[in-house]
Amino acid sequence: MILKILFVIAIILQFFAVAVALKLTRVTKYNFSWMLLTLGFILMAIMRLVEFLPYISDIKPQDYREIFVWGGVITSLAFAIGVFMIQKIFKYMKRTEDSRRLTEKMFLNTIIQTEEKERKRFAKDLHDGLGPLLSSVKMSVSSLAQMKHDEASREIVENTELVINEAIKSLKEISDNLSPHILNNFGLVRALNNFANKINITKIIRINLITELKDERFDASVEVVLYRVICELINNTIKHAHAKKINISLTITDNDYITIIYSDDGKGFDVSKIIEQQGGSGMGFSNIYSRINSLKGEINIESENKKGTLVTIKVLMHDE
Repeated sequence: MILKILFVIAIILQFFAVAVALKLTRVTKYNFSWMLLTLGFILMAIMRLVEFLPYISDIKPQDYREIFVWGGVITSLAFAIGVFMIQKIFKYMKRTEDSRRLTEKMFLNTIIQTEEKERKRFAKDLHDGLGPLLSSVKMSVSSLAQMKHDEASREIVENTELVINEAIKSLKEISDNLSPHILNNFGLVRALNNFANKINITKIIRINLITELKDERFDASVEVVLYRVICELINNTIKHAHAKKINISLTITDNDYITIIYSDDGKGFDVSKIIEQQGGSGMGFSNIYSRINSLKGEINIESENKKGTLVTIKVLMHDE
């Protein structure tokens, strides 16, 4: 009785394996080697079923001995050839995965390039459109200031001139933040120094940029992505961390990689919780991860409550 139960369980498992193999046949795009393995599973299931016949009928094992032998030979051949050719499946899976990653990278790069293109266009429109208008207004007000006025009128003219100067300054800052000419003309380190100096002047927080790099240039896509990511991290620290100090280290390691270590002394946060909330979009982490992934880079974020934040980024100097 126990032997019958074991036979039934074996038959059920064999046909379950057949069902799984048949299902995976479509996944492997009807690969010949996998079809041979599937045939082997089918023959094994049939053989188990035939072996069970003597327990439920008058058929004797010697009645189908020759069929059983040929079935065993064919099953062995199917498995042997299938296993020998299985490497084609792994190669196919690798090609599929490589193709998926390439498509994903191209998609992310297209998004980033489109975003940067729109930033440059908008910055140019501001600079070339609104800039000259404000300059014209400033010239008119300056001419007006040369005329004789009573005390009240002169104060109004001076205040107007001051407001226009502030508007022109703000316009330049907005245009520069949208498409920093220093990044385009002088590279990543100079652009980060310029950005850090602007923040340091406000005395809201102290940013220390530590690097032995000077005028080294990298691929434009690498410079743009790293600049945007670091600026996003700085903005996150200012908005959420209540930190007093930020340290940013840039080094070249293994000759081909840029390693960035970013840390602050802020209040910290639960990394997994923030990332789970809307994919981390609340603090821009989704955007940060996407940008680094577009370069096939690595990013690791460590943070604990009241212990600050540490971000490590590693990317190739030259985009592949």
